[in-house]
Amino acid sequence: MNYNVLLIGSGGREHALAWAISRSPKLGKLYIAPGNPGTSECGENVELDSSDFEAVWDFIQEKHINLTVVGPEQPLVDGIANFLETKGHLVFGPKLQAAMLEGSKEFAKEFMERQQIPTAAYRVFDQDNFDDAASYIKEQNQYPVVLKADGLAGGKGVFIPESEAEAMEVLDELKNSDSLKEAASRLVIEEFMVGEEASVFAISDGESWKVIGNAQDHKRIGEGDTGLNTGGMGAYSPAPVVTDEILKQVEDEIIAPTISGMKEEGNPYSGILYCGLMITAEGPKVVEYNCRFGDPECQVILPRMKSDVLEVIAACTEGKLGETDIQFDDEVRCTVVLASGGYPESYEKGKEITGIEEVENAIVFHAGTREENGKILTNGGRVLNIVGSGSDLGSAIQNTYAQVKKIHFDKAYYRSDIGAKGLEH
Repeated sequence: MNYNVLLIGSGGREHALAWAISRSPKLGKLYIAPGNPGTSECGENVELDSSDFEAVWDFIQEKHINLTVVGPEQPLVDGIANFLETKGHLVFGPKLQAAMLEGSKEFAKEFMERQQIPTAAYRVFDQDNFDDAASYIKEQNQYPVVLKADGLAGGKGVFIPESEAEAMEVLDELKNSDSLKEAASRLVIEEFMVGEEASVFAISDGESWKVIGNAQDHKRIGEGDTGLNTGGMGAYSPAPVVTDEILKQVEDEIIAPTISGMKEEGNPYSGILYCGLMITAEGPKVVEYNCRFGDPECQVILPRMKSDVLEVIAACTEGKLGETDIQFDDEVRCTVVLASGGYPESYEKGKEITGIEEVENAIVFHAGTREENGKILTNGGRVLNIVGSGSDLGSAIQNTYAQVKKIHFDKAYYRSDIGAKGLEH
């Protein structure tokens, strides 16, 4: 059968999903809500408030949608998959209870403890007891220390203070910042893990699962992983730090017990499982789970898939993933994020972008853009993702930056060292 698909989201990840789905011979019509100027080339952008579940359901009925793909985490944590499944509609993305692996750091830590999944030691405090949290940090006297807001904070709820004074400042910010106060109603304090970060992505139908790739993201705004945390400034896939031996450990000690544990506990996990890992001297440990594709990791993983992405997603929603073969090419992918100057703090929007049409042998995914009078303008902190490829990491990096240099807008910023860590292996 051919599928009419509704894709929810508007960022670089959703443009990558729209691009991959649009290439499928099994696609009828693709709608993206709300989408961006990039996704409009893959299907039809529609104004639809994804937090209004009834409006989403009305649209699904009106347009005869067979399958809904949820890109971002918020609608999943709000329970959109539960709502649509009660209507008998196929949804790609975990239900609310399973999405709590991302929605609550405390839920995830307690789950890992029950299932004996390797992760950092931790303690949890609620906002009324931040004085106790401060005492605990001072007693431990181990820096750096990791402080995580329990709830969703748009990738900006994790802090790694390197001294007591910094830790006290962070506690103050979490308690008083309007943007973080709600997410930090409870606070998880973790030991700092030493090692190299990587992420491994699995797809699951609740019963069976398959690894669909691994990547290394670059979270900090500055070269050499310095400065403030961002949503991600670039990524590459596969990551050399994830050797065959490490991957086997991740599969056996992390992914398998996560999927089987969620099923045992009555919350089968269906959708993308993102395992954010620290590769330590003792082996891989979980830093965090996400209940959807990473952004920008999605932009380097989907282009490596030779299999029909829509077919794989549909098989997942129909409980047939075990019968599906997923193939990948041998190329390495690298993506560099072009950001607005000032990001992740305040930045201006509305700058005209030029040079996109000059990019060759690479993919441009739109993240924070809008179209006005035939011009593409900046409309967010992370603006574009340029994805290049090569037979090895060095050539993938080189090919990507050659195209990045063709794109211009006022105060454009990008890191020039994406992938450099991988070349050390």
